[in-house]
Amino acid sequence: MSIIDAFTQILTPVLLLSTVTGVSLGIIWGALPGLSTTMAMGLLIGLSAGMPQEIAICFMLGVYTGSVFGGAISAVLINIPGTPDAVPTMIEGHQLAQRGEGGRALGMAIAASFIGGTIGIIMLVMFIPMILTFALSFRSWEMFWLAVIGIMVSGSMSAGSMPLKGWISGWLGMLIALVGLDSIHAVPRFTFGSMALFDGISYVAILIGLFGMAEILRTLPSKNTTTIPSAVGRILPSASMLLRYVPASIRSGVIGTLIGAIPGAGANVASFLAYDIGRRRAGSEEKARWGKGSYEAIVCAETSNNANIGGSMLPTLALGIPGNAPAAALLAALTLKNVVVGPTIEVDHPGLIYFIYAALFVANLLMYMAAFALIAPCVKLFSLPRGILMPLIIPVCVIGAFAVKLSMFDVWIMFAAGIVGWILSVYRFPVAPIVLGVILAPLADENLRRALLLFEDKGMGFVLSQTIGTILMLVVIVVVVEGVFRAIRAARLKKPVNLQS
Repeated sequence: MSIIDAFTQILTPVLLLSTVTGVSLGIIWGALPGLSTTMAMGLLIGLSAGMPQEIAICFMLGVYTGSVFGGAISAVLINIPGTPDAVPTMIEGHQLAQRGEGGRALGMAIAASFIGGTIGIIMLVMFIPMILTFALSFRSWEMFWLAVIGIMVSGSMSAGSMPLKGWISGWLGMLIALVGLDSIHAVPRFTFGSMALFDGISYVAILIGLFGMAEILRTLPSKNTTTIPSAVGRILPSASMLLRYVPASIRSGVIGTLIGAIPGAGANVASFLAYDIGRRRAGSEEKARWGKGSYEAIVCAETSNNANIGGSMLPTLALGIPGNAPAAALLAALTLKNVVVGPTIEVDHPGLIYFIYAALFVANLLMYMAAFALIAPCVKLFSLPRGILMPLIIPVCVIGAFAVKLSMFDVWIMFAAGIVGWILSVYRFPVAPIVLGVILAPLADENLRRALLLFEDKGMGFVLSQTIGTILMLVVIVVVVEGVFRAIRAARLKKPVNLQS
């Protein structure tokens, strides 16, 4: 089967209907506060089990594509990211929504998502050997530093002039993730004899609590009526606005694809990394808007996390190693159809890889069209009065926390995380790094311990000879130094000037 034959097959009515159904369910699921792409993929695998192979692939890829964008809707409208990678979009988009520009922010997010998805697919098709070689060069030492970069960048970016608070939040998230049996020796850590903690603390429960329940606790007592916008304004961005951010889109799309190609590094890393690099590359006028409602920041974040889809398919299809958790769910769906992906995929299943390429492209196009169609219903839903909407979100939070493991313990964790998140917001500690710390801590923990075993009886010269790992270590140092200087500058600006009389 050639790529043309694959597109011809995808464009049949049954497969188009399957794809648009998956995309629509993915967008709606992603828009629900706190419900992640991984949850969408995991819970909807059951629906695909009884479908024929081609229909199931189209459906699951549609869910994947739609849910990654869907998180931007609630992030912009009600300041609760539907998915972890929508946190940068929340930081910028909700402030635009409060100024009556939520529609345009969502329009830019939709356009950026489509561009990012397209860049990821093109790079998947054209540069799979090169990107795969790059991804395979990341071993345990490099993966540890990549996880640290994600946490440090998140803390530095979300805390403004007080990066130390952001870093503290990130390390708090890592501490939470270390609870339970360690993955190498199965030794209990920080369980205090509680069997409920042996399985660890669900990052989904933490996510929903910090961004769902905490937001409810913050907004319900408030008399301010501008938190949830009643009108979002124009949705479709102008051509001139889209052209203005083409360089940022291309750069962020490449970043998202490259990060997606590294097994274990998900869309949240790509989103924050592109967001940080975008701030550093922005002009002085645009940089002043960063953190206060920047369209370029939304473009950077949304392009990278959607390009991450194509990137995550690289190790998944070529090696059978999932690029991230949603890709693992897709791998499980393929396994249900007796499809074994890996180096022999073209031998065992001729033409399947081209079918997946075509399905990804069509899903990305349908996501662009379905997103505009679903914005209006979502706006009507989220524009309900706060006293009605926020109590309605509470059962969604409870169901989301309970559904992962069918455990009431996770529901209590979610409520506790909500209270902690509310307290942290009072003292101006950012909560986004906590979630990223919880998600990335297992990656950092396992890979650091493996690296230490590999480096046993080796000198520092051998450690520093790992070129990519050394470069990533220097990046962490640069982030720390830049954050310290930023805090010093902010402190000097706040220091009162004593005038001699």
